[in-house]
Amino acid sequence: MRSRPFVIACAVLALLSAAACGAASDGMGGQSVGMPSTDAARSAPPKASAGGNDSAAVRESPREESTREESEKPETGAEQISTFALDVDTASYGYARRTIREGRLPEPAQVRPEEFVNSFRQDYPEPGDNGFAVHVDGARTPEDGTALVRVGLQTRGADPEARRPANLTFVVDVSGSMGEPGRLDLVKEALHKLVDQLGPGDQISIVAFSDQAETVVAMTPATDRDTLHSAVAGLAVRDSTNVEAGLTSGYTEASRTFRPMATNRVILLSDGLANTGDTSWQGILDRVKEYAGKEITLLCVGVGREYGDELMEQLADNGDGAAVYVSSVDDARKVFVEQLATTLDLRARDAKAQVVFNPSVVESYRLVGYENRELATEDFRDDTKDGGEIGPGHSVTALYRVRLREGASGRLGTATVRWQDPDTRRPAEAGRSLDAADLSPSLWESASPRFQVDVVAAAFAEHLRTRESLAGVATADLAGHATRLAGTTEDPMVTELADLIGRAATLG
Repeated sequence: MRSRPFVIACAVLALLSAAACGAASDGMGGQSVGMPSTDAARSAPPKASAGGNDSAAVRESPREESTREESEKPETGAEQISTFALDVDTASYGYARRTIREGRLPEPAQVRPEEFVNSFRQDYPEPGDNGFAVHVDGARTPEDGTALVRVGLQTRGADPEARRPANLTFVVDVSGSMGEPGRLDLVKEALHKLVDQLGPGDQISIVAFSDQAETVVAMTPATDRDTLHSAVAGLAVRDSTNVEAGLTSGYTEASRTFRPMATNRVILLSDGLANTGDTSWQGILDRVKEYAGKEITLLCVGVGREYGDELMEQLADNGDGAAVYVSSVDDARKVFVEQLATTLDLRARDAKAQVVFNPSVVESYRLVGYENRELATEDFRDDTKDGGEIGPGHSVTALYRVRLREGASGRLGTATVRWQDPDTRRPAEAGRSLDAADLSPSLWESASPRFQVDVVAAAFAEHLRTRESLAGVATADLAGHATRLAGTTEDPMVTELADLIGRAATLG
C-alpha cells in the first residue's frame, strides 16, 4: 500500500501537469487541453492508494440522497477520476415519450438520464478535423454549495457526398408480436425510406426471423431499388421471436460480404421480446461482441408498445453501436432520412471520456447516468478496452453534480476524450478544463438555454427513475422551466418535453 504523502504528491503532480497542458483558452467557457497521442499521453493515470485521503473527492452512489453526502468519509484518490465509454443511444427517451403519451409511466429501470439529455440538440461548435471538440461549462444550483458541470463532445458533421459506402444487413423481426399496428408496418415504412436514400456504392441484404431465420435477399446493390422494395413489401408476420437466430444469420451474411473500406453494419429492427432460442441473452451478447471486434457494428431500432428495452440496449452496447426507438413515421424519417449520414458513417471508434476533478475544489461528485458505461480508470488509455462508436455530427453530453469546497478557487477539473481513427485505429485525444470562477452564478438566470434544457431533461429522468430531485432542482418547477425554454430556444422538442413533464405529473 502506498503512503498518504506519496498519494498527495502524485495528485499534485497530476494537477500541475494538467494545468501546463491547458494553458490556451479558446473562449468556449473552459481551457483547451489538446493532446496528441504520444507514449507519454498513452500512459495510464497514476493509480491511487487504497488508504484514506482527507482531500480526495468522494464518489456518490447514483441514487444517493444529497443529505447523506456530508456524513460520508473520504475515499481513495482514484475516486477523483470518472471514466466512461461514450454512448449516443436515445431509445430510453423515445420509449418514455410513447408510454407517457399513452397514459402510463415508464418502468424506472427503463429510464437512463444520459439518453434523455442526448436526445436534445446541443449546438456545440464543431471541430475543424475528424476528431472531437470538447466543451465544458457549469452553473451553481439552488442546492447550497453544489454545481452542475456539463461535459459536451462534438464531432464534425458529414458531407453526404463524402460518406463512405455502406454494407447494410437488415435483421427484421417478423414474429407474431410484430403484427400489432406500429410494429412491422412501421419497420417496412422505414426500410422503404432508407432504400430510396441510398446510392451507388451502397449494398443491402435483408434477413427475416421469427422462430427461424432466412435470408430474404442477399447483398444487393442499393441501385437495384425494385428488387429491394419488393423484398421489403413481402415481409409478413409469422411465429415466435428467435433473436439469436436472426442475429446469427445477419452477422453471417455481413461477414461473408464484408468490405474493408465500407461501413459494415447490422441493423436490427425488433420489439426486443425474445422468447425462442437462446433467451438467456449472454450467448447473444457474446456473439454480437465477437463480430463487433471484426468491425461489424450494430444499430438497434426498437418498435412496439411492449418493448424489450434492456435487451436492445445491451445488444447495442456490446455491438459497438447505438439503440434508438421509433414510434411514428416521423421518427423513422428522422433516423433513416434526416440523420442518414450520422446513422451510417463513423468518426471515431472506441471513444471514451475521462474527467479528473481537483480535490482541493471539489469535495464530491456524481455522474448523472452512464452507470452501465462506466470504466476503470486504467481502461481509458488501454486501447484494447471497448468504448463507443460515434458518427459524424454527433454530440455526447454528460452532467456531473459536484459539491464544492467552501471558498475554493482555481481549476475545478479537466475533461479528456480519447478515440481511435475508424480506418487506421490510430489513437488521439482532446481535452478542456474548467475553473471554479467560470461557473455561472445562477443556473436559471445566467446559464445558457441549452445547458438549462439538459438540466431539465436530466432532472425529469431522475424523477421518473428515483422520485428524487437533482441538485435542488424542484420537480414541481420543471414544466415551467421547460415551457420558458421552449420559447427561448424555439425548439419543438423542448415544447414536447414540457408537455411530457406536465402529463407525467398527472400520472403520479
